[in-house]
Amino acid sequence: MARRGETIELAVLGLLQESPMHGYELRKRLNLMLGWGRVLSYGSLYPTLKRMLKSAWIEERTVSSEPASRRPRIVYQLTETGQSEFVRLMSEVGPTAWEDDNFDIRFAFFGRTDMEIRLRVLEGRRSRLQERLERVQSQLSLTQKEMDQYAAELQRHGVESVEREVRWLSDLINAERNQQPPLEKPQQT
Repeated sequence: MARRGETIELAVLGLLQESPMHGYELRKRLNLMLGWGRVLSYGSLYPTLKRMLKSAWIEERTVSSEPASRRPRIVYQLTETGQSEFVRLMSEVGPTAWEDDNFDIRFAFFGRTDMEIRLRVLEGRRSRLQERLERVQSQLSLTQKEMDQYAAELQRHGVESVEREVRWLSDLINAERNQQPPLEKPQQT
């Protein structure tokens, strides 16, 4: 399983490919990317940025801000070493690539990844979820008699969520194999 810091590092590297950003903007964009269920604090972000600076994946520069009474901002930008690290991380196709903590971030940057890598990650994620689904369904049938209606409903909701994600992954895999864009934009009228 990927460390939370590694997940944040991957996200920062991906975001800094778009443009240099200051810490506040990075945190705001990371929180949007991580989703409503996970909030990134400055206490997690800045130690990660310091590690990345030490590894020379990013560099910082000071930018004057207006009005002059405000403190100058520190802006972070990607280095060549950071670009190489991003490519290396996005090329990994092992279990950390499809685990819950890392998959969403990797998926957000799939547009910068080779199709074969995307397919292997999507198939790995689907396989992992199918295993989880089978395990939960077998446990559910054994323990359903012992649960109250709310616990049983929560279990059913979890099963449906995993089933929905497996269908979504299957659709993405089929689209990749057929070399169709996986997500079609709605036509504007």
